[in-house]
Amino acid sequence: MEITANTAQTVAVNNDVLFTETPICGCSSIMHRVGSGLVTLRGLTRQYRARFRVYFSGNVSIPEGGTAPAAIQFAIAINGEPLPISTMISTPAAAQQANGITTTTFIDVPAGCCNQIAIKNISSQSIIVQNANLIVERVA
Repeated sequence: MEITANTAQTVAVNNDVLFTETPICGCSSIMHRVGSGLVTLRGLTRQYRARFRVYFSGNVSIPEGGTAPAAIQFAIAINGEPLPISTMISTPAAAQQANGITTTTFIDVPAGCCNQIAIKNISSQSIIVQNANLIVERVA
């Protein structure tokens, strides 16, 4: 599944990037409602886990009037909890200076269970995100 949000959006501290388009639909193991920041991964398998690859990229900047230079930090969150290994950090020199961020990770979901993932702003201030692209694929 590929979901995107090309229009600039301001993401408050501890909030998720909202995805507004679904260029490529996923299988029944991956569910997303347009306009939401949450993606549900379902452990539909006869094995004891299903494995998903999650990839995110986007452009980020500090809004006009924000504190710069300051670290912009986003992470993949699983059930609301940021995954430290997926943290993306960018430190622009000035407000409205866009930088690209990207991360990828694998997530295992036990058979019969569900996990929700999101891209969460873990910075200390609101951040502008544009051209957000989230790709989730079931790999095992």
